Amino acid sequence: MSAPNTTNWIRAGLLGLPVAGALTLWSSLDPQPDPNTHYEAWSRFVTTDYYVLTHVFGSILGMILAIFGTFALGAYLSGTRAGRMGLWAMVATVLGSALFLPGMGISTFASPKQGQAYLAGIEELSKLPDIFADTVYALTSLVMVLLIFAGNVLLGVAVWRSRTLPKLAGAMWAAAAVLMYPMGLVYEATIGPASTPPTVVAGAALMVVGGVWIALGAMRRPSAKATGAAVQPSVQ
Repeated sequence: MSAPNTTNWIRAGLLGLPVAGALTLWSSLDPQPDPNTHYEAWSRFVTTDYYVLTHVFGSILGMILAIFGTFALGAYLSGTRAGRMGLWAMVATVLGSALFLPGMGISTFASPKQGQAYLAGIEELSKLPDIFADTVYALTSLVMVLLIFAGNVLLGVAVWRSRTLPKLAGAMWAAAAVLMYPMGLVYEATIGPASTPPTVVAGAALMVVGGVWIALGAMRRPSAKATGAAVQPSVQ
C-alpha cells in the first residue's frame, strides 16, 4: 500500500482556518440583544430560525473547521524551526476549542426553548438563582478563553518564526486572537452590552485574511515534515 500524501492532507486542513474565520464573521454580523437589559428582545431573537442556523453553521461548524485547521497548522509547523512551539500551541488551541463546543451547544439548542418559555408567559426561567452548574460553566468558560487566546497567539508567533510562512500572516493571526478575546471582554465590560462586540467581527476578518495567507504560504513552501525530508539542525 502506498503511503498517504501528508502534504495534501495538511494543505486541505489549512483551508479550514480561513473558512472558520468566514463562518465566525458571518455569525457575528448580527449581534443578539443583551438578555440582562432587553430580555424580551433577546427571547424573540433566539427563537428565530436565523439564530439556530448561524450558531450551527457559523459558530459550531466554524469551530470544528478551526480545530481541523489547527491540527494541520501544527503538523506543518512541526517541520519548521518553530516546531515545538507550534505543537504546544496546537494542543492549547484544540483543548480550548473543544471546551468551547459544549457551551455553544447549550446556547444553540437550549436558549431558543428558554426564549420560547418567556414569550409564552413562563418568566420564572429568567429569574432562577445560580447553582453549582453555573459556577462550573463560568470557570470552564474562563479556562476555554485563556487556552484559545494563548494557543492562537502562540500559533501566530510560531508562524512568524517558521521562516517558511509569511510573517505578517502570523501577526494577523495573533492580532485576531487579541481582538476576539481580551479586547472583546474589555469591550463588553466597559462599553458594550453582553453580546457580540465589534472587536470579534474585526478579529474574524483578520482570521480570514491571515488564514488565507497561511494556507497559500504552505502550498508554495511545504515544510520539511510534510515532504518527508529531514529537518536540518540549526547551527549555533
